[in-house]
Amino acid sequence: MPKYLFQGSYTVEGARGLLKEGGTHRRAVLDQMLRGLGGRLEAMYFAFGETDVFVIADVPDNVSSAAAALTVTTSGAVNVKTTVLITPEEMDQAARKTLRYTSPGA
Repeated sequence: MPKYLFQGSYTVEGARGLLKEGGTHRRAVLDQMLRGLGGRLEAMYFAFGETDVFVIADVPDNVSSAAAALTVTTSGAVNVKTTVLITPEEMDQAARKTLRYTSPGA
């Protein structure tokens, strides 16, 4: 199953909600949402700095991942950035593919 990194930055409203509900409640909400998509929450960490929360999850496909990101973002409480994660084995497979390509201007 594809793995994704979701990075979230809370809005002021989202930070207020986090203060009220706590981190473990947010984790439970995300876990339930991901399970509803047929996915699985692997890890969730809060952080200092530009990004407030990091989530690593197994999600069935890009459509489901986009649905999760859209749902969370449209809440207005969190801005989400999504990254598809590639395993070392998948990178090996990509490196073995032979493609024809010409650089721009070449």
